[in-house]
Amino acid sequence: MKNLIIALFILLPGLAFAQGPRMDDEKMEAYKVTWLTTKLDLSADEAKTFWPIYNDFTREQNALRKERMQKMISFRKIKEIDDLTDVQIQALIVNDFDFKQRELNIEKKYYNKFKSNLPIKIVGKFYRAQEAFKKELLNRYRGGQPKQ
Repeated sequence: MKNLIIALFILLPGLAFAQGPRMDDEKMEAYKVTWLTTKLDLSADEAKTFWPIYNDFTREQNALRKERMQKMISFRKIKEIDDLTDVQIQALIVNDFDFKQRELNIEKKYYNKFKSNLPIKIVGKFYRAQEAFKKELLNRYRGGQPKQ
């Protein structure tokens, strides 16, 4: 049971997008940009400020996710937690904490960039739109109809 809990703790974040039909990354990003454009309703000046920051934010997030997935590949080849030493298991868990912290650091960095360059209401709409987008995707993958 302990091994199962450890395995789930380490693997669940990576499995979230492994279920259901997948859009390729370009289509997914295009869909998200369209979604954000609609939800944020930015003025021309706001758009000139927002999109470069958003693009940098997305690039950093994607690079971190790619690095995380590369590190997880070797772990997935191991069939049983019992085949690992305690030190290896601890290293995997601490490594996962490190990635989560780095992800949070990116979020905070870009939150500060957004709020320094845009009205806080736009920043709030952005974060709300991101959450709504995630719900929309989950609904689509579960076979539901898109909600507007």
